[in-house]
Amino acid sequence: MPAVILGAEIATISPDDTRLAGSRGPTRGHCVPSTLWAAGPVDVLDDDKTGFLCSSECPGGVILKTFDAITAMRDEGRTLIGGFHSPMEWECLGILLRGRQRVIWVPARSIVGMHLKPELQPAFAAGRLLILSPFEPKHKRITAALADARNRFIGALADRVFVAHAAPGSRTLALCEDLRKGGTPLLTVDDAANEPLLGFAAKVCLGREGD
Repeated sequence: MPAVILGAEIATISPDDTRLAGSRGPTRGHCVPSTLWAAGPVDVLDDDKTGFLCSSECPGGVILKTFDAITAMRDEGRTLIGGFHSPMEWECLGILLRGRQRVIWVPARSIVGMHLKPELQPAFAAGRLLILSPFEPKHKRITAALADARNRFIGALADRVFVAHAAPGSRTLALCEDLRKGGTPLLTVDDAANEPLLGFAAKVCLGREGD
């Protein structure tokens, strides 16, 4: 498959665009920069969006339950938005791309000049994958700071956030607490390793959203 380098496909979006009007939470003002860069079906931003977050290390039992939850969300036709950076998250992206619904991928770097991996090209060509970035072209490498900013950006855009796992004391857990205070609904899988999250996040139910 020929290499795809993102360039002419990229459009710029202003943060006051009506498609971002639903951005919520205490992080909104800190997450949305003066310009966003997007490649793919920008109209997917109008859709109801479920954010996807997870700490970099995730217990095995949680991983299996997360795969089941992601599969169920795919089959329900939900639009997920996530960074899909860790191996587990990347596998979740693969599960989503085997469906028919659209997906929003937010890398923790600029997308200008980025090589699109072969496994993403069919969904991108079919108009099912939006690649979105809040980072200027100078940010060509992923860093911890960019990943943290990316996650807060995802939390600001999402209507609710599915958090597979947030390790105690992690930045992910701190973000979840901020999102909860801002009124963003949170979901997680029912597992002993998720005890800190289960104190304020709803249990995700296969086939329907937890309540």
